[in-house]
Amino acid sequence: MKTILTNAMRLSGNNEKIPCEILIIDDEIVKIAEKIEEKSANIIDCEQQLVVPGFVDVHVHLREPGGEAKETIETGTSSAARGGYTTVCAMPNTRPTPDSVEVLEKINHLIEKNAVIRVLPYASITQRLLGDTLTDMPKLKESGAFAFTDDGVGVQSADMMLQAMQKASDINMPIVAHCEENTLIHGGVMHEGKVSKELGLPGIPNICESVQIARDVLLAEATGCHYHVCHVSTKESVRVIRDAKKAGIKVTAEVTPHHLLLDETAITEDDANLKMNPPLRSQQDKDALIEGLLDGTIDFIATDHAPHTEEEKAQGMKVAPFGIVGFETAFSLLHTHFVKKEIFTLQQLIDWMTIKPAKVFNLPYGKLEEGQKADLTVLNLDSEHKINKQEFVSLGKNTPFDNQLVIGKPIKTIYNGTLVYEGEK
Repeated sequence: MKTILTNAMRLSGNNEKIPCEILIIDDEIVKIAEKIEEKSANIIDCEQQLVVPGFVDVHVHLREPGGEAKETIETGTSSAARGGYTTVCAMPNTRPTPDSVEVLEKINHLIEKNAVIRVLPYASITQRLLGDTLTDMPKLKESGAFAFTDDGVGVQSADMMLQAMQKASDINMPIVAHCEENTLIHGGVMHEGKVSKELGLPGIPNICESVQIARDVLLAEATGCHYHVCHVSTKESVRVIRDAKKAGIKVTAEVTPHHLLLDETAITEDDANLKMNPPLRSQQDKDALIEGLLDGTIDFIATDHAPHTEEEKAQGMKVAPFGIVGFETAFSLLHTHFVKKEIFTLQQLIDWMTIKPAKVFNLPYGKLEEGQKADLTVLNLDSEHKINKQEFVSLGKNTPFDNQLVIGKPIKTIYNGTLVYEGEK
């Protein structure tokens, strides 16, 4: 099938928008030119809006199997498509956990049947995410595991993490880590600081995250493993990762939109829509995350899309589960608060949401180039609108950004050459 994107704009090397047309044959970008003459082609009119590579998110929770009241593969990937994403990597904290070939194959079957965009599933580092018995990594790799993680819980044993990194290194696979030292949590539900004391809520200290990253980068150095840090949230963590990179250790890291946008002062009452793990930290931590992203210490942005039911989130900070949704707000919020304020360039933001995560994990996506997969997102950079959680395609409505005025949004998403989302301009 032939498709032409007409009346499109793309970013040039100097961050300027230039006109273009794009010829897609089946699932491949065949030609990019100012004008393309091609007969018998399906036409998608981009109406002078910007075309960028489809967004890549390597940290998402689709909940299926086992958590279908929160999200399904179908609703989650439809939500991702609405947010401009064409590739997402699904975390393994499902029920059952993809800790065996049998479970991973069942999840792959569900993905093939129900996903509207590309889903790459993680397998767990340890059986049932319990941290005490390694999974069969070589067999899980053969069955399509994207990488290995026990996301949601930190691997508490240094010896277990060392063994995991050795096995992963042997088969050239990454270890992706949620870093949290359980002995330092003390029942915390938000950042340990001034606001937690004012609200009378138990706090989670910075060291809870950074101490495990410090341990793990040395284990990664010893094994030669590619070690990737999930959702960095503290200034100490940024410092450890920066020093590790300078030492030549193969460590990469991500940051979420909410940790870039908000700090602990956003929590003014017992509202679990602001409860996430890691928690919103101090202003100094937030500033360090932005600096780390700009100087390359942090490699890219990932949403940690984590849907929950409204009933669960209504239980308050002490009881409600951690997590917020992110697919349908990420680009608009980041564009509004960073690009429009000239903290990031538009090209930087697009790179952190496309080519950078793809490069870190050696994925052949995130590129607007001839010969590449036809995964594309069309952005209206001038659309001014209010975020409305009731319009989310995701089953999860748990967001602290409801009713925020934002500028810019995805209006079309093309996956493998097929239009999978089209919204209002």
